Amino acid sequence: MTYTKEPIAFDSEGAILRGFLFRATKTGPILIMAPGFGALLGHSTLRFADGFASAGFNVLAFDNRGFGESDGLPRQEVDPVMQKRAYRDAISFAQTLSGIDPARVGLWGSSYSGGHVIEVAAIDRRVRCIVTQVPTISGHAQALRRTAPPNVAALLERFDADRHARYRGEAPATLPLISDDPARPCVSPGQEALDYYSIPGFVNEITLRSVELSRENEPGIYIARVSPTPMLMIVASQDAVTPTDLALAAYNQALEPKRLLIVDGGHFSPYSQHFEATSRAAIDWFDACLRR
Repeated sequence: MTYTKEPIAFDSEGAILRGFLFRATKTGPILIMAPGFGALLGHSTLRFADGFASAGFNVLAFDNRGFGESDGLPRQEVDPVMQKRAYRDAISFAQTLSGIDPARVGLWGSSYSGGHVIEVAAIDRRVRCIVTQVPTISGHAQALRRTAPPNVAALLERFDADRHARYRGEAPATLPLISDDPARPCVSPGQEALDYYSIPGFVNEITLRSVELSRENEPGIYIARVSPTPMLMIVASQDAVTPTDLALAAYNQALEPKRLLIVDGGHFSPYSQHFEATSRAAIDWFDACLRR
């Protein structure tokens, strides 16, 4: 199906967020999408958006605050609270657009934004259905696995030192998101992360506060409150980034209507070798929830 693609901009908490509107129908539902942790639209979100638009859905996809083409300071800071509010502001913006059915709004999110859509759907009943792919479930639980116990005290001291420095007006401390040097600390180690994030325009930097804020991010506590909004969860069988067992445990706590798709591989496999399966499952879910 043919569609048009036009740039859009909307206000969210005093920052202008930018992205694209894919128009595939004159009057119909709309899907709202944003990238994951430290990612840009070009990492995978636009590829999924193209697929959804080709299937006949209107799509609004935007860069997160402080990243890519969107405004917001400090740059390269992942603030989960502000990102969730951006989804809700995007809904409000989308509902003002001509040719959009304001009563048929679906959300898609993956990895960090996969957790966001769980929480937003539990709170905001304007959402008719969601697809949450390899979602963040618990920042605390993930942090326990990522940081060895002997290193926790030193990490907390770094957070405190950064907070004091920022209070004095100094620039936020930063660290790389990815690294090709195993000895260099980074947020997302490993070759899969290197392959995924290394695209033109990507800034390999994240504020230290982003890591601190991620430890406070607990979308999984909302999982039982998503119902009666329909939820499709896509999980990777060997996910060490957003651990498989945490996602499956959250899915078991969710109420109906819900559906689960498990694909083989690690965290980044839904974007690459399983793209056809994951995008098809999402399209079928949106089709069932928003068109019938």
